[in-house]
Amino acid sequence: MLDRQVAPPVQPLASVTLPAADVFSLPNGARLHVIHNSAQPVVRLQLVFPAGKWYEPVSGLSMLTARMVLEGTLTRTARQIADEVAFYGASLECEQGFDQATLTLYCLSRHLESLLPVVADVISAASFPEAELAQLKARTIQNIRIERQKTSYLASEHFSRTLYGPSYPYGRMFDEGLVQEADREELLRFYQSAYQLSAAEIFLCGDVSSAHIDLVTTVIGRLPTLTAAAPPISAALATPSTAPKEHVTVADAMQSSLRIGRVWPNMSHPAMHKLQVLIKVLGGYFGSRLMKNIREDKGLTYGIYASIGSREHANNFVIGTDVNAASTSVAVQEIYKELDILQSQLIPQEELQTVKNYMVGKFANELSTVFEQCDKYKNLVFLDLPASYYSDFIAEVNQVTADELQALAQEYLSPISMTEVIAGP
Repeated sequence: MLDRQVAPPVQPLASVTLPAADVFSLPNGARLHVIHNSAQPVVRLQLVFPAGKWYEPVSGLSMLTARMVLEGTLTRTARQIADEVAFYGASLECEQGFDQATLTLYCLSRHLESLLPVVADVISAASFPEAELAQLKARTIQNIRIERQKTSYLASEHFSRTLYGPSYPYGRMFDEGLVQEADREELLRFYQSAYQLSAAEIFLCGDVSSAHIDLVTTVIGRLPTLTAAAPPISAALATPSTAPKEHVTVADAMQSSLRIGRVWPNMSHPAMHKLQVLIKVLGGYFGSRLMKNIREDKGLTYGIYASIGSREHANNFVIGTDVNAASTSVAVQEIYKELDILQSQLIPQEELQTVKNYMVGKFANELSTVFEQCDKYKNLVFLDLPASYYSDFIAEVNQVTADELQALAQEYLSPISMTEVIAGP
């Protein structure tokens, strides 16, 4: 009989293997990556273009373009697109990030054939109607004005600018004037240069049959690629002699938002897996040191985190929290205190093992669906990582020692290397 007073034994996860993707070169130059899983009769189709913030010639242009591609084509209005997608119980959306823009379709596998013409229309014949563009710009500007009343938004925005520099693509702030001036022709030029199928990576996962692959090849793979040349991108990180500190004054704010961090090694760095363990100990889960100190012991915040932001061209490490304005200086002191402790003292074995178990268990849980598995695979593609990356992750997390983590803390977590931004009164 099961004894519910005894915890089940912990089974270590020794290795992990992602499902292999079949990769096809389509006639127009796009690459199609297919991951099969017939557990549910659903598929996800994603078309990923080099059309994120990194590639935009003017601030805000990539965001406006991504939001406008579903606002009408040469043959369909925005309402017709939405109605056709909704008729099949599907979803279609376009999102823009720092490096890519992604058009994503979720649907039942039997409806893929009916929905592919809509996808093809959006990526080849978006019309950028003037009325919808004017409404989008007005909504976007109003939303940013509202967001900029929040200390947390201001702290994150100014942290990126201070960390990377105002001219670096990742550091450029939203410019209301430039967005207001953006016209249909600018968006159309960016669409024609950045949304080229010859540069696209296409990911099809789920209950995929050979007939589905043939459909994508025929409907998407034979679309002509746009002819406009993508502009060359060249950007250098700002390298100040000392880590900058900035205070963004919000006169009537009751709280302060803190962002403390630095530029971080890229995902292919030999020590990246061990660095992830170090940051998890510091502030990467609910039982982390920052949470125990600043939330539980001091009661200064509801939550505090430390995380690594991975991008194609430059990573960052950031500690973030919101505190009562009167507690700002104490919170900053305690954050730096935790960095000093990691540099001067070894992590106790019991704490380190808890973090290892948490990381490995969480990673296994993140592979529970084919869509999550595909997301991991996409990281290999876009960050140029080896096929063994995730197996290496499990092995290095399990094997890393407290001495190695202390040495990494001394190299990467020195308080004097941290960029600091505080938004508050």
